[in-house]
Amino acid sequence: MKPEKRLAVILTAVLAAMLASGCGKKGEAEKGKNKPSDQGKDEKKKQDEKKKTVQINAEIDSSPWSRLLAKYVDGRGLVDYARWKDDGADRDALARYVEAIGRRPNPAAGGVERISALANAYNALTISWILQNYPIASIQATKHAFTEARFDAGGQKVSLDDIEKGSLVSAGGYRIHAPISCASRSCPPLANKAFTAAGIEDAMNRGMTVWLSREDLNAFDPATKKADISQVFKWDSGDFEKARGVQKVLARYAPAKYRESLAKDDYKIEYKPYDWGLNDQGKEGHHYTRARQGIDAVRDRLR
Repeated sequence: MKPEKRLAVILTAVLAAMLASGCGKKGEAEKGKNKPSDQGKDEKKKQDEKKKTVQINAEIDSSPWSRLLAKYVDGRGLVDYARWKDDGADRDALARYVEAIGRRPNPAAGGVERISALANAYNALTISWILQNYPIASIQATKHAFTEARFDAGGQKVSLDDIEKGSLVSAGGYRIHAPISCASRSCPPLANKAFTAAGIEDAMNRGMTVWLSREDLNAFDPATKKADISQVFKWDSGDFEKARGVQKVLARYAPAKYRESLAKDDYKIEYKPYDWGLNDQGKEGHHYTRARQGIDAVRDRLR
């Protein structure tokens, strides 16, 4: 057996052990249960409480960011990373927008302006990180993708988890999971325009509706009373429980033909396998297997 194949076999075996003990998004348990254990939820709450609170400048001009999204993001939320990386002027435009995100707040944004600015920041920093590493099969192949404080935002070094868990969820509630994208094929679809303070409420509602209408990401069967939905609803179950639970959220935002059944019937909730392949319009990420994800997870832990 060739050394490379032997390594893949060994790492795949390690992956199986990791999955058995719990290894999912950003270290969360993925054991196939409908709900995390109370112990798991308590541990996640403690971890989230350790995240930094991120402030951001008021009145950042998001029009350059909106132009870039319109140019490179299609109707399914896939990104033309190859063309973007080849366009020096547009890489510079993104760099200038990212620089504005990094400046110390003077003054800091508040309310819906803060939510929209931080959501834009999350998506812009994620895409910037992908472009730095492209071509790449998955964001999970990069070092500590969500947890390392490598980004400048509001005058401090922060991680993507600091922006999401430490700031956006408390400011925007469970709906904020819809407009932010982790650059993966199973993520909620990336919008092709920037968020604004005036439009962020509609953007969160629309994001939930668009996300739940995608049958490849969330599926409903009234005949069997079964919902096969995104792992995000499990990983971040505590956020949805604050809205009286996952099924209540589904009943509000699922396609109209399923809402009555979801509102009155007791559904069995199951979770789709999560495809961490890159949300690329090109060839990257199309065949990012569980075995490959396991190898990347092991490598990340050894870094």
